[in-house]
Amino acid sequence: MPDDEAILVLGLGNSLLSDDGVGVHVLDALRSMINEHRGVRLCDGGTLGLALLPDIEAAHSLILVDAGETGGSAGDVRCFEGEAMDRRLTGKKRTAHEVAAADLLDAAALTSGRPARRVLIAIQPASTEWGLEPTPAVAAAVPDVCRKVMEYIERWSADALA
Repeated sequence: MPDDEAILVLGLGNSLLSDDGVGVHVLDALRSMINEHRGVRLCDGGTLGLALLPDIEAAHSLILVDAGETGGSAGDVRCFEGEAMDRRLTGKKRTAHEVAAADLLDAAALTSGRPARRVLIAIQPASTEWGLEPTPAVAAAVPDVCRKVMEYIERWSADALA
């Protein structure tokens, strides 16, 4: 059963593959910004797995951060909220993470339901070659992604209190 105040920020990606690990890099940047914000949990989802299902089931709100094709230039950021996120994750052009994320959300829907509020924040990668750091364009997008995450947290936290 979801906690009505629980917001899960799930960063996805393989941090060994440069821009693919941007979700994990965003989580690292958020740790100093959130300071144990009430009801917010940061989770390094890495390259996913069914072990994340209990975390998703317990969340009322889900912010998923991942590298993904946005149709723009390297470092472009797009948000897909609610049903737009669902369509994005089940569309034809999917990354390995999006396939796994779609499977996890489908599994959650069968048990306790998808998180009521959910958003995918996708960052256009420039490279997914071996490398521990994101490319300059993607690294430059991290502060913008953090701002977007914080905006969702503040809005959804205010909605929960209303």
